[in-house]
Amino acid sequence: MNKELVIRSGSATDFALLKDGKLIELHKEEDSTAFSVGDIFIAKIRKPVAGLNAAFVDVGYEKDAFLHYLDLGPQVNSLIKFVKRVSTGKLKDYSLTNFQTEKDIEKSGSIIDVFKANQSILVQIVKEPISTKGPRLSSEISIAGRYIVLVPFSNRVSVSQKITSNEEKDRLKRLVKSIKPKGFGVIIRTVAEGKKVAELDKDLQNLVERWGKMCGELYKAPHPTKVLGEMNRVSSILRDVFNDSFSGIHVDNEEVYSQVTDYLTEIAPKKVSIAKKYSDGTPIFEKFGIERQIKTSFGQSVSMSKGAYLIIEHTEALHVIDVNSGNRSNKAKSQEDTALEVNIISAKEIARQLRLRDMGGIIVVDFIDMNKSENRQELFNFLREEMADDRAKHKILPPSKFGLVQITRQRVRPETNIKTREKNPNGGNGEVEAPIVLVDKIEVELKKYISKSKGRKVSITAHPFIVAFLTKGFPSIRAKWSLDHKRWIQISSRDAYTYLEYHFHGENGKKLR
Repeated sequence: MNKELVIRSGSATDFALLKDGKLIELHKEEDSTAFSVGDIFIAKIRKPVAGLNAAFVDVGYEKDAFLHYLDLGPQVNSLIKFVKRVSTGKLKDYSLTNFQTEKDIEKSGSIIDVFKANQSILVQIVKEPISTKGPRLSSEISIAGRYIVLVPFSNRVSVSQKITSNEEKDRLKRLVKSIKPKGFGVIIRTVAEGKKVAELDKDLQNLVERWGKMCGELYKAPHPTKVLGEMNRVSSILRDVFNDSFSGIHVDNEEVYSQVTDYLTEIAPKKVSIAKKYSDGTPIFEKFGIERQIKTSFGQSVSMSKGAYLIIEHTEALHVIDVNSGNRSNKAKSQEDTALEVNIISAKEIARQLRLRDMGGIIVVDFIDMNKSENRQELFNFLREEMADDRAKHKILPPSKFGLVQITRQRVRPETNIKTREKNPNGGNGEVEAPIVLVDKIEVELKKYISKSKGRKVSITAHPFIVAFLTKGFPSIRAKWSLDHKRWIQISSRDAYTYLEYHFHGENGKKLR
């Protein structure tokens, strides 16, 4: 497995994560982002609502943020006491070593027993504003580092479930307990596996320092105020996704390149050499084939190998994904084998699409029906394996007898939605698929017709714009097809065709269907 990170700078910074050359994650950093996951605010309770068992909090967003009782954390009374004393200047020791904690709140308690209107509280954003809703908050503060997460007012040490070795879990717990300061809990992240105590201690000390700096911002701070922001987007992306499987990080901006090398020098000095400053004349996303993948991956219809395709629909309540086998030539022995093959291909693409679009909430996938329970189990296991690398919390239910698979996936940011349709060049107010999306469909059909032609001639007629797109440039798309299929593909333009119209013809000029 070969991973690369490509970073494009402009009015916003785009991060594209590639796995063996295929786009699997796309992130954008907007300069105007004032409410990011992980940001910590000193804010005031606007109004506790007993019926919702939650409070609305003013964090400076146009809509009040939402803080549910279950997101308070058991030590919220200790946090309230600490914030009050630090804000008024009565407490200047932020280490928690001598801080007297309060009793934990009840799991089934009421929000009105904890908060009153206009009360000060330290809160952290756990879900960015989405649609018409304000941010979702937690008062169980955590500060994430490279290897560990620091949790104030807790004494618990826990290890990521993705570390499967019990011996390694025990080793990491033992090391962290020996260096953990009093009054703080620690969550050990997956990337800590195999690390030495010196690396863990360095990360821990950095987080304790950030905690102290944040506490220093609380004294007489106006409400609301952001007292601790997430580290810059470059560092936070690297912190969350970087591992030993990375072979390259390509950056087209000098300042961002410096941020990358500085962070790599701190966390993985031996890997600094994989960071490359890109200076070619071709735009960086074009050079790595990302622009094409964006255009072909974010539409309502997503083409896959062997003629299969997905239809992705979005509603306010859930997402629906429909799996279609298409009109591909069937070489399988039975309908059941065909269904399993298409479903496996689709499961791989669905796992990629969920990460790429950052789809969250409830997702229902309508796979092709399979009668054999062992095939449904195979599909279920394969989908779980494909989603194992997904950093978002998720749960997958086994396929029903109707072929439906239900998935819940954590949603903390607005879904990535990129427009893939363009203004119709034929005139009118409508929109049509971008040329590259249409070309991908033509390419899928071309493979089918060539496999059926048994060496006979196959030609294409299309709108002049599409013909130019296929034949111009070096090497042209047609030239690549000719190399792939070991034959020259005749392409002719027809002025009478609409922009989306194209046809395949056989040796005698007859249209192929």
